Amino acid sequence: MRIAVLVYDGVFDSGLSAVLDVLDAANAMGEEAASMGVDLPDAPRWDVTTVGFQPHVRTGAGHLVTASPVADADAADLLIVPALAERRPSALLDQVAGERTRPVREAIARQRDRGTAVASACTGTFLLAATGILDGLEATTTWWLAPILRARHPKIRVDQDRMLITSDRVTTAGAAFGHVDLALAIVRDLSPMLADLVARYLVIDDRPSQSAYIIPSALAQNDPVVAAFERWVRERLTGPISIPDAADAIGVSNRTLQRSVQRTVGTSPIRFVQDLRVEQATHLLRTTELSLETIARRVGYEHPNTLRVLLRERTGQTTTTLRGV
Repeated sequence: MRIAVLVYDGVFDSGLSAVLDVLDAANAMGEEAASMGVDLPDAPRWDVTTVGFQPHVRTGAGHLVTASPVADADAADLLIVPALAERRPSALLDQVAGERTRPVREAIARQRDRGTAVASACTGTFLLAATGILDGLEATTTWWLAPILRARHPKIRVDQDRMLITSDRVTTAGAAFGHVDLALAIVRDLSPMLADLVARYLVIDDRPSQSAYIIPSALAQNDPVVAAFERWVRERLTGPISIPDAADAIGVSNRTLQRSVQRTVGTSPIRFVQDLRVEQATHLLRTTELSLETIARRVGYEHPNTLRVLLRERTGQTTTTLRGV
């Protein structure tokens, strides 16, 4: 498989190195396994070329990376665009739409038009979005930037919970170190056995979801209505919560509240309330010795099994694991 990794001024160092390291490890381990007589019949080789617009590109951390001409990407089966090293939302939006990244956007659009598969992670999703290639598709990005992506590009079906999404041969991954998940998924797509071997050697955990890392209050701050709703709910977590009552209390219609929460955090108000309950329950499990029954009552659930099921669904962990026992 021929892969072109696009580097450009300001590229995120860890994202770039994660992609290159995982793919290099896959090639090396595939060769080692063959030399030792280990049967990996499905192990291919990944021909990785770093391409750019100049012979030397300066990363976000100031390092110089040598690149082949960007035209070499025309021979690739897959174009990987590592993230932009910018975490401030306003600065990120300015950069992905500005002249500095115009060649990057043009290169992405060119390869998409040629039928080349495209992949990115974290803030790189914004570069893909700026070309229009994600319109009508599912995509993800780092969880705390999901409301920004959703507001900027309403035609994209943004899912902040999933770590990796492939839609119509365009793959996007979650937060910064989602580049590791992205590269491992590329390996797994052609060789599941080799991907498992690479994951073991590099100690890469299986983490299909970002939901366990999401901080609901951070998402809520992107909209004043949602922020007010979050504060109102947090004051009442121990008891039943009525969405219409919440809307009345913060001075908006029920419909406005529903739309604001959906637009900002990509979910319903009821599910957002559940997220807040799970967050508080997780905190209590990790920091106290309270029984699950007591914790369930403190976050508004009469039956502890309801909380147990919800914790497993949202975090992927059991209550015992969350306690660190």
